[in-house]
Amino acid sequence: MRRLLAHIMAGAIVLFARTLTAVRGVWKGVAPAPMRRVYFANHTSNADFILLWAAIPPQYRRHTRPVAAADYWLKNKWRAFIGRDVVRGVLIDRNPETRTLDPVSQMAEATDAGASLIIFPEGLRNMTSEALLPFKTGLYHLATARPELELVPVWIENLNRVMPKGEIIPVPILCTVTFGAPLAYNEDKERFLQAAYDAVLALRPDTGDT
Repeated sequence: MRRLLAHIMAGAIVLFARTLTAVRGVWKGVAPAPMRRVYFANHTSNADFILLWAAIPPQYRRHTRPVAAADYWLKNKWRAFIGRDVVRGVLIDRNPETRTLDPVSQMAEATDAGASLIIFPEGLRNMTSEALLPFKTGLYHLATARPELELVPVWIENLNRVMPKGEIIPVPILCTVTFGAPLAYNEDKERFLQAAYDAVLALRPDTGDT
């Protein structure tokens, strides 16, 4: 019964996201495929992973798990049900002093079990005027631990305008999720993280600003 409810809820979440945003997946230099991937994207909203998740075809979506903060998704029973059962998140304890599991090991084990992952290398939501915050090192350490994974950069556009800060009611706005060509692994950490940062930023639509 719990699994059935989770399945129904997952469908409802995707339907809501598509209805509200008419989300469109744009695949540039990569196509949906049945392989283990790490989708790494910009992060401006707590709903980012839902939009990205909704943009992936359903036959691959069911094997794609977001990496998310345990303190947020385990805050109450309802969130825990969504985080654990509906989207099957890899829930990470962000506090090094209290965590008992290594985050990279958690992610690696999820991919070993056949999952693709959605991660946000900025670590926190970007509430600044900058397009991207500096990337944390988790993506690099995961790529080092599992170099066979395909690393796909993603840009999520307009979701921060759907739910502006301080607002309660979402505003229907067309959103796009652009998937870029896979990133080549580089053993040099700084070069790898810079290349990953540049790959995501390169997918940002040209706003025409000067």
